[in-house]
Amino acid sequence: MNIADFDLYKDLLKDKSGLVVTPDKSCLLDSRLGPVAKKWGYASIDAMTLALKGVPDSNLVKDIIEAMTTNETSFFRDTRPFDMFRDHILPSLMESRATKRSLRIWCAAASSGQEPYSLSMLMLEKGAALANWNIEIIATDISNDILAQAQNGIYSQFEVQRGLPITLLMKYFTQQGDKWQIKDVVKKPIKYKYFNLLDSMASMGQFDIIFCRNVLIYFDEKTKGDVLNRMAKQLTKDGFLFLGGAETVLGITNAFVPMPEKRGVYVQADSLHIASKTKPAPLASSAAKA
Repeated sequence: MNIADFDLYKDLLKDKSGLVVTPDKSCLLDSRLGPVAKKWGYASIDAMTLALKGVPDSNLVKDIIEAMTTNETSFFRDTRPFDMFRDHILPSLMESRATKRSLRIWCAAASSGQEPYSLSMLMLEKGAALANWNIEIIATDISNDILAQAQNGIYSQFEVQRGLPITLLMKYFTQQGDKWQIKDVVKKPIKYKYFNLLDSMASMGQFDIIFCRNVLIYFDEKTKGDVLNRMAKQLTKDGFLFLGGAETVLGITNAFVPMPEKRGVYVQADSLHIASKTKPAPLASSAAKA
C-alpha cells in the first residue's frame, strides 16, 4: 500500500471512529482490508480504495472500521476491576441507592459480551439484596458483528476457560455440544446497541457506573479528552468510571480524578467520594505552556 492510500485509511479511521493507525500497522491494515474488499465485490484493495476517494457507501466505511477494531476480551478480564466492583463499588451504590433501588451501568466497549455478562453474574450473586432492584446494563460497541455475537451469548470452551470460575460456569451456562450458552437470567438486564464514542452521548442518559476499559488506548490525546469530558456529563455526580490498566485521566482531563487505593477507578473531580484536598493533575497542554 502506498503512502497516499495509507493516509486515506488512516484519516478515515481517525475521523469516523477515533482509531489511530500508525505506519507500522500498514501490514495489519492490508491483511484486514482484503476480506472487506472481497465482501464488497472489489477485485483488490486498490479498487476499493479508488471507490473510497469518491462518495463512499456508509456501510462500507462501517465494515472497514469493524475490520480494524480489536475485540480482545475475556470474562472477568484482569480480575481486579471486578473484585473492586463487587467488594467496594457495588455495596457503596446499593447503600446510596437504597431508596431508588435502581442502577444503570454502561459498558462502552462491550465487544463479544464477556464484560457485561461478568457484571450481571456478580449482581446475581448478591441474591435477595438486589432481587427487587431495577438493574440496567447498556452494552455498546462500534461493531455490529461483534454485538450480534454478544447477544447470542454462546461461547467456546476456550472462551469460558479464560477467567470464568467453574462455579459460575456451571450455575449460569448451559452446555450445548462443544459450546456454552449463557442463561437468560444473566442476559435479562443487558441491552446491546451500536454506538460510536465519537457521537453525541446525550441520548444515552445518566449512569451510575461507566466501564470504558481498554478502548481509549486506541485514541489520540485530544480524542481521549473529548470522550472523557462527554462521559463525565453522562455519569451521576457520585458515580464511578472504570478504565483499563494502561489508561489514565491524568494530564488528559480535569473532569475525573483517581480514587485513592482503587487503581483504574475514577470519580468526578467535584465528587463527594474525594477529599477536598485532592486536585486534578494539570492537563498536558497546560503543563506545556507553563
